[in-house]
Amino acid sequence: MDESGGSGRPRSDGAEGRRPSGTDGSVEPSRPVDTARPRHDEAEGPAPVPGNATAKARETQDTREVHGTPNNPSDPSDPSDPNNSETPEAPARDRLTKAAPQDPHPERSRATHGPAGKATPPTKARRGPGGGLLMGKPFGVPVYVAPSWFLVAALITWVFGGQLDRVLPELGGARYLVSLFFAVAFYASVLVHELAHTVAALRFKLPVRRIQLQFFGGVSEIEKESETPGREFVLAFVGPLLSLVLAGVFYAGMRAVEPGTVPGVLLAGLMISNLIVAAFNLLPGLPLDGGRMLRAVVWKITGKPMSGTVAAAWVGRALAISVLIGLPLLNQSGALGGEAQDIGGMDTVMDALLAAILAAIIWTGAGNSLRVARLREHLPELRARTLTRRAVPVEGDTPLSEALRRANDAGARALVVVDPDGDPLSVVREAAIVSVPEHRRPWVTVSGLAQDITEGMRVSAELAGEELLDTLRATPATEYLVVEDSGEIYGVLSAADVERAFVKAMARPS
Repeated sequence: MDESGGSGRPRSDGAEGRRPSGTDGSVEPSRPVDTARPRHDEAEGPAPVPGNATAKARETQDTREVHGTPNNPSDPSDPSDPNNSETPEAPARDRLTKAAPQDPHPERSRATHGPAGKATPPTKARRGPGGGLLMGKPFGVPVYVAPSWFLVAALITWVFGGQLDRVLPELGGARYLVSLFFAVAFYASVLVHELAHTVAALRFKLPVRRIQLQFFGGVSEIEKESETPGREFVLAFVGPLLSLVLAGVFYAGMRAVEPGTVPGVLLAGLMISNLIVAAFNLLPGLPLDGGRMLRAVVWKITGKPMSGTVAAAWVGRALAISVLIGLPLLNQSGALGGEAQDIGGMDTVMDALLAAILAAIIWTGAGNSLRVARLREHLPELRARTLTRRAVPVEGDTPLSEALRRANDAGARALVVVDPDGDPLSVVREAAIVSVPEHRRPWVTVSGLAQDITEGMRVSAELAGEELLDTLRATPATEYLVVEDSGEIYGVLSAADVERAFVKAMARPS
């Protein structure tokens, strides 16, 4: 964040010291309007606020409406009037007429769990639909099947069908129907694994946005971190535990049916697959469940969640390298139960490709976990009180040039339109001010450049960290009115300021 001067007034991104011009022709309203109370208790000036924080990539089909009040097309003072042939004068030189920032979309960080589940950077969030095919809402949590699932279901059907042809040759073409049933049943058990994480999270009052079944398993998108290492451990462990329980159930069912039959082969396959899911997820590296368990243990020992994340993430990266190198070697040697393979065959290529995909998922997930942890460590630095721009309240019929003069005299960087009783009605948009040529400002009133204040655009000066980001995300806008608990105007919070502060916080080392 930028450091403020002695007055506590935030600097305006390279425009410090510039004073507004264009006051010629302005009319001084007969009723004076007091300026908003300056902030004397803050040493840091508003740095930028996040929103669009690291160029949106969250799976990011998270489109948001940019609220704004267009200029009145019937207003003869509209600078966008094509009939206006006057030559613009020199560009404005005031704090409120800087290049307008785009509406940012701050994203929340998420914890992810599941077989080969990927921890996604907080800057890549996707809201509502867009996760694939909605299958239902158990416990109120939507379950989506990603398009990539159909690819892996077809692959499982083909591979398992080939195995059935050797075990049950009498099935003929029907073996592929049995294989498809196995693929669906396997992912149903993966869903149970994810539901275990979900139920535990809800039990700990942690919101779960959705469950997604995808190519390499499933992901439970839990939107907040556990408050204690004990809860973190339980939350991570319940998934593999349920997979082990399912393996035991399928084993018991396998003992109860005739071996060498379709039910016997299906139950044996489901038992083995759930054992593999449990074992793989218990590996002690992020983003796997075992990595979250390791993180919880290191967190408990050191008392620092960040230390746990760093340890588990680096173990995850080491695990990724081990998978990349070790999995093909184990398959070639026959150590995983198959026949020894000749180096250079098609099976070797497929093993290497599978290992590379798994290693990439683990490596990327570990890196994402580190970024999410760094974000959470710096989130408390994002405080509405320090990021807010000082504002001048003006009445709606005040000429823009006069409003800018008052703002400059008061050392303010924002304008709030108030009614005759001093109650805030709207916030003058910075982008709208920029669009008005300097020579037109004495004839344009601030009311035509303002965005009405909705309930979601009124935020408390006490908000900070994730709570602040959640509030801004709920009502996307370019500016927000910041008020004290008493309802008194504190200033205006620019979403662009939040975005820049977010990016600067993420860039600092932990």
